[in-house]
Amino acid sequence: MIERTEYLEDLKNWKDKDLIKVVTGIRRCGKSTLFELYIEYLKQLGIKEDHIIFINLESPEYDFNDYKELYNYVNSKIKDKDMYYVFLDEVQVVKDFEKAVDGLYIKKNVDEYITGSNAYLLSGELATLLSGRYIELKMLPLSFKEYVRFYNQEGDEKLYLKYINNSSMPYAVKLDSQDEIDLYLDSIYNTIIVKDIATRKKISDTGILRSISEFMFASIGNLLSIKKIADTLTSNGRKISAHTVESYLNALVESFIFSKVPRYDIKGKQYLQSGEKYYATDVTMRYAILGRKNMDLGYVLENIVYLELIRRGYKVYVGKSEDKEIDFMAENSKGIQYFQVAYTVRDEKTLTRELTALESINDHYPKYILTMDVDPEVDYNGIRKINVLDWLLEKE
Repeated sequence: MIERTEYLEDLKNWKDKDLIKVVTGIRRCGKSTLFELYIEYLKQLGIKEDHIIFINLESPEYDFNDYKELYNYVNSKIKDKDMYYVFLDEVQVVKDFEKAVDGLYIKKNVDEYITGSNAYLLSGELATLLSGRYIELKMLPLSFKEYVRFYNQEGDEKLYLKYINNSSMPYAVKLDSQDEIDLYLDSIYNTIIVKDIATRKKISDTGILRSISEFMFASIGNLLSIKKIADTLTSNGRKISAHTVESYLNALVESFIFSKVPRYDIKGKQYLQSGEKYYATDVTMRYAILGRKNMDLGYVLENIVYLELIRRGYKVYVGKSEDKEIDFMAENSKGIQYFQVAYTVRDEKTLTRELTALESINDHYPKYILTMDVDPEVDYNGIRKINVLDWLLEKE
């Protein structure tokens, strides 16, 4: 198993706290493995095996008809007043699961952990029923830092290209060829389309859903609007309403295939209503679906930087400064940082464009240009140009 050190430490920190630990993320990103690693940690602490209850709810072994059967099964395992650690993996498959989760939560000797592969898990009854009583840990596939740690190699451009070509999904490191990886990613994608979206949304024609998804993979890093997507698909022979596009796109985001990044007017200090960007949770899935021709390494790098900012706990926006676009405005409790991302800025025009965008911002928060160029770090009147691999590995 690949150790997911940062996520494991998060779970350790929340152990025995009176909150439900909810781990969300795209299918096969490592949620179940994280639970296995955490269970091993509990055993090392001396927790008895019969006080650790792990249930994979997608296994035929646990084919519960409703929440009552799930609750009664777990409750039957609780024999004394000592603390029990209950893990419910892919809990969303059980009808009215939130009632079982709530019932277990109110027991004083249950420390509860659940996973789900759909953001809908926290957007419906569970959020209402358990408001203020859960903590969400958002899990992503392997970061470049984790990838380097697994291979125990130099984190150079060669390994980075392997990372974006061979997938950040943990199991992909065990596969031998790009063909195998593409088949594996395609199977994950089809499971999400059919099981997590079409079945839940009662969509009979998945063709349009796939068309929207393919359009989004092809448009990573571009400013988009619902109307633009609908108009483009209609002009390509897939007549579709803006309402349908919005509904299906929300479902794709809820299933963690894509993330939606809103725009923010830095000078006007307001959110903008249109022109969002979307990024893929695993950039290699884009190749598996669309093929490997016309790979724009600049947009792929931008995607990788976005995911890393999310891992580090930032709220991320696409910035607008006058008529300039700022790739990322990242905010946390310590303040704001601005980022421009370019594969290379050795061309003077490209460097000038990136600098001009950041120079148009009228505040004193840190500003960075992240690039694959292997050059000494340069400071342009407070704007730092940094090698992006060093930044991803937190060397700077």
